[in-house]
Amino acid sequence: MAHDPQYAHKSIGDIAPKLAALTDDVLFADVWSRTQLRPRERSIATVAALVALNRTEQLPFHLDRARDNGLEDEELVELITHLAFYAGWPCAFSAIGVLRKMQTERAP
Repeated sequence: MAHDPQYAHKSIGDIAPKLAALTDDVLFADVWSRTQLRPRERSIATVAALVALNRTEQLPFHLDRARDNGLEDEELVELITHLAFYAGWPCAFSAIGVLRKMQTERAP
């Protein structure tokens, strides 16, 4: 899944055009493209934050983006397992549930 540069506009632009513009133009077009961190590292940080904050609604998008940025599912599972000790078991179990559902939906 390559990142759609108009993702937020298409997702929420009808109800929150400014939030969509900030998401597409600042967050993804600027922050995510800065060279101080590689996209893979940004994905690890983002997935970790989403797991720790139990933000499961945004997790599928960023798990797919992490895959696009070179992370394998085994690495994502390891990241989530590691986070269980810092973010808590409920957050980790919720994240594993999201990843499992995504794997099931991808299966032939």
